[in-house]
Amino acid sequence: MDTTLGSPGGSPLSQGRAPGLMPVILGGDIGVYALARCFHEAYRVPSVCIAPSPTQILTRSRIARTVALGAGAQPGDYVEAAVDVARRSPGARRMLLANTDWHIRVINDHRDALAEHYAIPAPQAAVAARVSDKAVFASICQELGVATPTTVIQDFSGADDPQWSPAPVEHLGAPLIAKPASSAQYNDLRMEDKKKVFVLNDASQAHQLWERLRAAGFRGRFLAQELIGGDDTSMRSLTAYVDSRGTALLTGSARVLLEDHAPTMLGNPVAMITEPFDELMSSAVRLLEHVGYTGFANFDIKVDPATGRALFLEVNPRIGRNCYYMAAAGKNPVIPAVRDLLLDRRPAAERLEEEILYSLLPHRLLTRYLRDPSLRSRVEGLIASGRTANPLRYQADRSVRRALVVRAQELNQYRKFSRYYPHPTDFSA
Repeated sequence: MDTTLGSPGGSPLSQGRAPGLMPVILGGDIGVYALARCFHEAYRVPSVCIAPSPTQILTRSRIARTVALGAGAQPGDYVEAAVDVARRSPGARRMLLANTDWHIRVINDHRDALAEHYAIPAPQAAVAARVSDKAVFASICQELGVATPTTVIQDFSGADDPQWSPAPVEHLGAPLIAKPASSAQYNDLRMEDKKKVFVLNDASQAHQLWERLRAAGFRGRFLAQELIGGDDTSMRSLTAYVDSRGTALLTGSARVLLEDHAPTMLGNPVAMITEPFDELMSSAVRLLEHVGYTGFANFDIKVDPATGRALFLEVNPRIGRNCYYMAAAGKNPVIPAVRDLLLDRRPAAERLEEEILYSLLPHRLLTRYLRDPSLRSRVEGLIASGRTANPLRYQADRSVRRALVVRAQELNQYRKFSRYYPHPTDFSA
């Protein structure tokens, strides 16, 4: 536990005065709980979580105080609620975080108003917009000599013109991947069978998708990319905290074992093994330095099993839904952010090295999907030795009601995988 801040005797909200730390997080899902747990483990303080309808993981938690905005909440409602929380906690050292691109956009769109009350460990709007746009990200990678998949950019800004036509994608081969350049912009689109990532069997299916997007009123940019072979275990996740002076204070990485395959959650890891990937991290840090990045960043990378080449897919301008793998392996990511932005300290840079199994799944379900015998043996060894972590199972936040919610979520994973990904495939999509 980091004893430089915090109020072990009670939360700042409950005390009326707030001499210690107050984390405020936009969102109400598992990723937000993981962040709240990081703060509680480090400083023994609860987090305030602002969302339209926070999940029971948060509403039944002792380490979170929830603010429910109600259905149909608009960006301004988040801002108003965050400012209201700040005004009710005079003297607190407050930090504002988010764990989706859309919430980061809300923060940056209202950054001047929010920065009066909060330290914000996220990149400035211009930098966040550059790196989170996958089309721009691909061009930055090309400029720096960082490998990315072959990409075609479909620009729908002129799609109202009857003469508009999409760029050809036949040369990408089949199958291929299609995804929005900006997930924050795509978040607002209403379209039947909307997915985070589309797997298309051929150019004909791609053309059908372009027409659906056009008819739905999408006017941003979409990426079509070659589909890189390899199952979920070919994915890598990199996390970094770059301090306010541009130094990468904390870095860590993990080998993905299995991802969520529900359409709206596709690509989110649900099980990983922490592992250093020095060469990949060097490229990631070089990219962050190149664009003048500060705050948390999370990279998605895939290693092509046919060539061994690592291809950078995207960087998220936030800590990442699975941030707790860092804390579980001994490097709590919120500590350097607090020391940097609230205490003005400059500790030495650290990197994650300890090996742990991070999983949101029952172990029995996870091992069904591990086809590599050596990797399966490695996972089983970590399970046998107790070197495992589930961010939702927190000893300091136990109650019968909450235990039932966590257990129900774990059992629901069997249903989800049976429906969306009943058997492992040779592709991670």
